[in-house]
Amino acid sequence: MTAKKSGSRLETEIERCRSECQWDKIPELVRQLSTKLISNDDLGELLLGECKLQTYLKENPIKQGSSPRGPRPKLVEVRKHLTAALDRGNLKPDYMQEGSLLMAKLCYVEGEYQDALASYNKVSLDDMQLTGAPVYRLSMIAEAYATKGLCLEKAPALSPSFSNKNTGSPASHRSTSNQEQEIINCYEKSGDIALLYLQEAEKALSVGIQNRSPKPGPASQEQELGYFLETGLQRAHVIHFKNGNLTQGVGRFREILRAVETRTTQNLRMTIARQLAEILLRGMCEQSYWSPLEDPPTVSPLDDPTQQGHAHTKAYRLSRHARVYSGEKLFCPQENTEEALLLLLISESMANRDAVLSRIPEHNNDRIISLQSASVVYDLLTIALGRRGQYEMLSECLERAMKFAFEEFHLWYQLALSLMAAGKSARAVKVLKECIRLKPDDPTIPLLAVKLCIGPLHWLDEGECFGKMVIDMGEKAAEFRAKGYLAIGLVYSLKATDASLRSVQEEYQRKALGAFQRAQNLSPTDHLAAFYLALQLAVSRQIPEALGYVRQALQLQGDDVHSLHLLALLLSAQKHYHDALNIIEMALSEYPENFNLLYTKVKLESMCRGPEEALLTCKHMLQIWKSFYNLTNPSDSGRGSSLLDRAIADRRQLNAMTLPDFSDPETGSVHATSIAASRVEQALSEVASSLQSSAPKHGPLHPWMTLAQIWLHAAEVYISMSKPAEATACTQEAANLFPTSHNVLYMRGQIAELRGNMDEAKRWYEEALSINPTHVKTMQRLGLILHQLQRYSLSEKVLRDAVQVNSTAHDVWNSLGEVLQTQGNAAAATECFLTALELEASSPILPFTIIPRAL
Repeated sequence: MTAKKSGSRLETEIERCRSECQWDKIPELVRQLSTKLISNDDLGELLLGECKLQTYLKENPIKQGSSPRGPRPKLVEVRKHLTAALDRGNLKPDYMQEGSLLMAKLCYVEGEYQDALASYNKVSLDDMQLTGAPVYRLSMIAEAYATKGLCLEKAPALSPSFSNKNTGSPASHRSTSNQEQEIINCYEKSGDIALLYLQEAEKALSVGIQNRSPKPGPASQEQELGYFLETGLQRAHVIHFKNGNLTQGVGRFREILRAVETRTTQNLRMTIARQLAEILLRGMCEQSYWSPLEDPPTVSPLDDPTQQGHAHTKAYRLSRHARVYSGEKLFCPQENTEEALLLLLISESMANRDAVLSRIPEHNNDRIISLQSASVVYDLLTIALGRRGQYEMLSECLERAMKFAFEEFHLWYQLALSLMAAGKSARAVKVLKECIRLKPDDPTIPLLAVKLCIGPLHWLDEGECFGKMVIDMGEKAAEFRAKGYLAIGLVYSLKATDASLRSVQEEYQRKALGAFQRAQNLSPTDHLAAFYLALQLAVSRQIPEALGYVRQALQLQGDDVHSLHLLALLLSAQKHYHDALNIIEMALSEYPENFNLLYTKVKLESMCRGPEEALLTCKHMLQIWKSFYNLTNPSDSGRGSSLLDRAIADRRQLNAMTLPDFSDPETGSVHATSIAASRVEQALSEVASSLQSSAPKHGPLHPWMTLAQIWLHAAEVYISMSKPAEATACTQEAANLFPTSHNVLYMRGQIAELRGNMDEAKRWYEEALSINPTHVKTMQRLGLILHQLQRYSLSEKVLRDAVQVNSTAHDVWNSLGEVLQTQGNAAAATECFLTALELEASSPILPFTIIPRAL
């Protein structure tokens, strides 16, 4: 009786060690079992054979795609133990089955695939029970199915079921199809049972730890997946994809991912989730997508047409299945990008959790593998989120990747690009500086930084430094040196616009012309170099030379919108207004939503066809604005809510800000000397960046700025028609958006002048100058009002200040001449009149600087 209890206790301990893969303890337990229960010598042989086989495989892991042959003494011992246990026939039926499975596994390791299949035929795997089976037996059955599948792949003709030769006959094709079906069934059964085994093993391990008394000692090692279980989990979908059966492969991926996770399968799940996300993004469209809760379609455009009608379906049922995630109100993706994004966010979470960050040499390989795995996830996230325009979310994900990113250029560069796309320009420049440090010989990185500094940030000094980096690279950046000079020229051109002293303006204009000339010499086929050289010559009022270069730019790029716009402005400077209007209309036929072209058209139509035509164009602009920004269908934007609604949510922030002037000569481009422009950009960066994908391709970035400009242009037309009531209504519409804009206040001053209320006009102009002290139009009108009020000295000072800001404003020179003439300074007045006459002869309908200057 005592012996029986002792044997039962030993068998329980042996079963536990087999379940937990503690093979080093098996020999001692077998010795104890043999001394107490003599009749169990065959079981001892079986256990010793299993122990030595598992130990050998742990010390000599099988590599994918290879099974080396050769003398292996340890395997000879394994065969001796297993043969002794099986030949005597004293084992219980369950242990006899286990012995046959172990013998088949040994035959596979030794490369004897025919013997392995023969052993499996003796066992009848399909009859082995899963219900009530010990944990370790689940592992053996799962490995057996995987090994059988491997044997069938390596020696398919050796299977009795497929003894027919592939002769090309219909029977042969059916045999091949059946063969593939059996192989896939083996792997799928192996994977399903492996998931069940891993769940049960983890549950048994946790229960065992809780039941044991707390004793000091080494912690139990985590369960290892092993070659055969991993093959069973991964091989089935590989065969599906290899055969062009994408539908079944995706279905298999989903089955594995729906199983309740264990610690052992975490890395595998991350790999499968990433692979499935890649398939969803690159190989599946919305029309071919089906819900994870639905059965796969029998006929799908995803599959190889030659495989249609031969789809492999599950032809087996297991008596026991792995647990799957279930419950009420579980999230289920509705389209392929949504499912891919869900999978990638899960993968990213796992990659961050398991990140290897240690820099010590011993962890170098693990750290490299961790980095590579995370990089693939983030690259796929870039694709998924980029498709939906979710650059804000992408930049946040990549910021979490910075824990991997020490000295890793790729992740830094991805972060910089995502920040640029999200409108976080200032942070993007800082990240680009780190990219330049990591890759100092790449000229494209400082050029990206220049683009941001010139454009949304208006950091001209920083932009100059980045541009010089490209130029200083010399031959290393041979093909990019022209771009470097182009960037430097744009910086100098914008600095000339911002400068308040005429001498400084002229110096920067000279430097800009020199830089553009160098760019044009280095890259004579680049239309941008010729265009910006023409634009700078136009700003310097060298009209004939500018016409020559803009025609050269159009020869290189005939449909360039900015070159066409510049040509129209140059023609208007030569007073060929009808020709200029024809050019604008031709450009609008190619770019009908370009608001800068439409603004110019309004001015030219007022001149050539009358204000009524100009008002019709203003009405047309309002219709364009509504069609672009009044989105009512959430799916149109792909962001779950209307872009217009998002903009309206930020309208309160706009009320206290100033509207930048897009047509002032002193502002030049969207980002001008006015501090308000940078404030608007900073406050609205997120909304503005999200609007880029739906906004007109050639126009001001933020919709409310565009709308206010349209109303102000309409108000100006009404003023030219001497209709103060209509002009007031239009100005009020702009004021509702930007009540403290200096442009709005200036227009109210114009309306007050039209009504003959000079004191009110003076008050509006003074308020406008308190917001933007360098607004030349306001300074000119205020100077004239002060002149009418006989405050000649103050009027002269205001007008001289305006001349300092913009020395090419002919109307300011003319007003200054009138003031000086009234004061009796005839000589100075004559000089001012002559300057005004000369400048007016080359003055365009709108300032040349309405054309944006950006790299």
